[in-house]
Amino acid sequence: MATKSANVTARVQPEIKRQAEAVLDRIGLPVSVLIDTLYRQIIMTGGVPYSLTIPKLPTRDSLTDEQFHAMMEKGYNQAKSGEGLSADEAFAKIREGI
Repeated sequence: MATKSANVTARVQPEIKRQAEAVLDRIGLPVSVLIDTLYRQIIMTGGVPYSLTIPKLPTRDSLTDEQFHAMMEKGYNQAKSGEGLSADEAFAKIREGI
């Protein structure tokens, strides 16, 4: 087995690092093993082994009338039952995912 002696240095936002390492810790995967595995996948696939595209969010034009009405009814029912979020809460949740 080859000796591991090369270092990888990356600059990331501290909060992103903390969140990612917390997930890795929960599943018992050291960061170094994850990076080694990623590098091996890049070699085997000849590229990045996952999609780097921006997910397409549904737009009104891409929905059938039935899908649109079902989505609107769900939102309306959530708002009526108090399941909704304030704008500040919604934007805070969005920022958490960034």
